[in-house]
Amino acid sequence: MALLHLEARQRAPALSALPFDTLVAMLPYRSFRLLKEENLSIRSFRVLALAVSVCLLSRFSLPASAQSSHAAPHTLDMTPVKPETVGFSAERLERLHAFMKQTVDDKQISGVVTILARHGKVVDYWSYGQRDIASGAPMTKDTIFRDFSMTKPVTGVAMMILYEQGKWLPTDPIAKYIPEFAHLKVFNGFDNAGKPILVDPGHPPTMAELMSHTAGFTYGFFGDTAVDHMYQDVKPLQAKNLQEFIDRMATLPLLYQPGQGWTYSVSMDIEGYIVEKLSGESLPDFMRDNIYRPLGMKDAGFYVPAEKRNRFVTYYKTDSKGNLVPNPIFLNGGYSVQPGLPSGGGGMVSTAEDYYRFAQMLANGGELDGHRILAPATVKLMTSNHLSPELLMGKYGIGNAQMRPGFGYGYNGAVEFDPQTANLPDGKGTYNWDGAAGTWFWIDPTNDVVFVGMIQQAYPWPPVEYRSRALVYQALVDPAK
Repeated sequence: MALLHLEARQRAPALSALPFDTLVAMLPYRSFRLLKEENLSIRSFRVLALAVSVCLLSRFSLPASAQSSHAAPHTLDMTPVKPETVGFSAERLERLHAFMKQTVDDKQISGVVTILARHGKVVDYWSYGQRDIASGAPMTKDTIFRDFSMTKPVTGVAMMILYEQGKWLPTDPIAKYIPEFAHLKVFNGFDNAGKPILVDPGHPPTMAELMSHTAGFTYGFFGDTAVDHMYQDVKPLQAKNLQEFIDRMATLPLLYQPGQGWTYSVSMDIEGYIVEKLSGESLPDFMRDNIYRPLGMKDAGFYVPAEKRNRFVTYYKTDSKGNLVPNPIFLNGGYSVQPGLPSGGGGMVSTAEDYYRFAQMLANGGELDGHRILAPATVKLMTSNHLSPELLMGKYGIGNAQMRPGFGYGYNGAVEFDPQTANLPDGKGTYNWDGAAGTWFWIDPTNDVVFVGMIQQAYPWPPVEYRSRALVYQALVDPAK
């Protein structure tokens, strides 16, 4: 016992001066329980606890230089570095530039902004084409885009902030936070009179199922099922506010038994309501205070104020002759005021740099510029696949994001847990998503690569998203750097 006490004092003199309660709090629970069961005296307990603490510190502590390096904040500099310093070939990156320029010159898109980074350093940052064809306004790096479904990962981070505050768990039923959903039914066909057959769910849909599009909700305009038609009649997303949206959703059945399918859905709009309810703030305010401002996303939000409208990109579509024309849906303005129903699934606007800051925060394990948004373990939980193998057989998906071997879905975004099996060049664990106007991003933790690309065009659009992946990775010639 004396030797233990001497060793403890020699190796960690500061520990020996700690209050008893503080020392005990440093112990793993199992160590504390085992020591306590020995019925030791307080003095003996303190000595053993001190010795265990010393062993733990010896095992897990780093040299002072390593500690300071590890704890240093990831400070963002948007000035591109020489590509070769982080393993890229400047010569080969010209293929990416040539492809984007040619796509603009061929009038397949009006313009595009791209950002490529590795190891937290911007490697490539370009804008091409025009923000508005009619006026000839150039596409600039500070152009503001409609993010549409790239809002979903941001809403996911808002949810995970609340998760870290102990306000919900993935296993919780959604109805715990939305009592209006306590009696949701599942559509099970029609009876002989043509009336819907509604049955009880096998289990109440959970928060994890909500976050992974497996709860049974749908959108109403991507599918042609009977439940989709019910959504079209009820029009939940046309409600005046999120409470009315929830009230309308409570009248609709689930498309399938929870956990038994994957359908792109209003789930993230439901999450937006939960964020408001658990935080006591509106969704835009919560995101502003907890995500946008800490990360320096200075133009991100749910509307574009008057003083920034000159930077708001025109939203295009192709006409019957293949020409780019303004999308009539947005000819009469829009996004000019804070919406009554802020869409957690598709309502955000931002610049490419705004979104890059968000993506780089996730790539850094939840921190940027000294501001920690999430813990690394929480980022890992969010960006890991949560779909069962039965859902990964190519039966489910949206657009190019087909759930298949190697390609699944985490919380609010897709996950490439075996990219080569999924026929993709990215590294294992790549987290990604895109938006209905052609914006896209990915975060590759294996290669420490982040990419953001933004166009503004209604589907169908040219394959810039997946071509950009091939063009980025063919330029990564020295991944060991």
